[in-house]
Amino acid sequence: MAFNTLYNKIWDRHTVCQLQTGQYQLFIGLHLIHEVTSPQACDMLRERGLKVAYPNRTIATIDHIIPTVSQARPYKDSEAEAMAQALQDNTTEFNIRYFGVGAPEQGIVHVIGPEQGMVHPGMTVACGDSHTSTHGAFGTLAFGIGTTQVGDVLATQCLSMDSLKVRRIEINGTLNEGVFAKDVILRIIRQLGVKAGIGHAYEYAGSTIDNMTMEERMTVCNMSIEGGARIGYVNPDSTTYNYLKGRPFAPDGNAWDNAVNDWESIRSDRDAQYDDKIQISADDIAPHVTWGINPGQSVGIDESLPLLNSLPDGERQTAERAFDHMKLKPGQSMNGVKIDVVFIGSCTNSRIEDLRAAADVVRDQKVSKGVRAIVVPGSQEVAKQSIAEGLDQIFLEAGLQWRQPGCSMCLAMNPDRLLDDEICASTSNRNFIGRQGSPHGRTLLMSPPMAAAAAINGAVTDIRSLSA
Repeated sequence: MAFNTLYNKIWDRHTVCQLQTGQYQLFIGLHLIHEVTSPQACDMLRERGLKVAYPNRTIATIDHIIPTVSQARPYKDSEAEAMAQALQDNTTEFNIRYFGVGAPEQGIVHVIGPEQGMVHPGMTVACGDSHTSTHGAFGTLAFGIGTTQVGDVLATQCLSMDSLKVRRIEINGTLNEGVFAKDVILRIIRQLGVKAGIGHAYEYAGSTIDNMTMEERMTVCNMSIEGGARIGYVNPDSTTYNYLKGRPFAPDGNAWDNAVNDWESIRSDRDAQYDDKIQISADDIAPHVTWGINPGQSVGIDESLPLLNSLPDGERQTAERAFDHMKLKPGQSMNGVKIDVVFIGSCTNSRIEDLRAAADVVRDQKVSKGVRAIVVPGSQEVAKQSIAEGLDQIFLEAGLQWRQPGCSMCLAMNPDRLLDDEICASTSNRNFIGRQGSPHGRTLLMSPPMAAAAAINGAVTDIRSLSA
């Protein structure tokens, strides 16, 4: 049983009571909402004659359905327009702060929360989106929730939840050239499996994590849910505090000093007990790419795809389906697999560091003939900074399309979609069948530099070969 971990400390601070069901009523410090899961929740409030309990603890933005070519309303998609209007109306009615179209703070919910300094160590964070685990990078317990639970948090600022086991995942050592945070989390999910984290919180630790930037830590925590974990987090440290200081919603003055002292106290103790521990050497992690239909089906770029008879019985059927859908064969290499589309964006990899890394690869290069490549910054702030640094021009000169902020082709609830059986080198987080808008579309998950290299070569490419 876990004891004296960051998870235990934050959980205890926010527990209101234990229910007769055995679950706990947990107070939520920050509630992030968007246009997809909030309209129904607000309708529930109206039907019951309820108000939002703590509107000052709720922040709204529009991201999933917003077009990335022109964001002018009304949108051509009538359903998207209805969602956008509902969010605007609901935030006005319930007095919720809203970063809408044209606001300098607008962007993907898991990008703007951190960059605006809304997310602080020791918080509980909830959002009607699976990848809320992103915010665990700041030393929070951050939960993705369903529409009904969105309504619960709006009405009560609480969630009924089961407690979790805590697994510590230590990655130690220096990452090799061409290996990025995306490769780290793909390797973890591949090694442990997509169901291993069920009922768990993942604590990421070790010298590799300690040396990561906040944006890299966010990438790792973002995909915790893909490994089955309810949350993933990193203990706060000087990297966390340096990132937060001076941001719009961060404490300042004496409040800042008091906050840092408190944040230090919620770190996992040196003698903390865990339900499980996993150790991985950074030196064993290569650039990774998925080959299948879930994020656990990945390989190092220098490896061959698995043979069916080498897989456990429980994985063979899914692998057979994956090979059939992806039009790949057991034992083949992913290096050199032709691609049609490149998508650089999503809440996993659309921050300024991601775009800089991708721009470095395509600088003075040209996108391969026949490849459609788009770059979608995660927020208006990321777009502004990218333009100031000239990154947009680097992408445009190389033949990539520079878009406006939004979720875009990550889940295709907007015009950015795969067509027919196009195969896409994507920096997003899910490669499920149909995820990018076409039931026959094929998604290969990889890091931003790997996706940029695929755009230039028209095929999956070992990023390390470009600097050899």
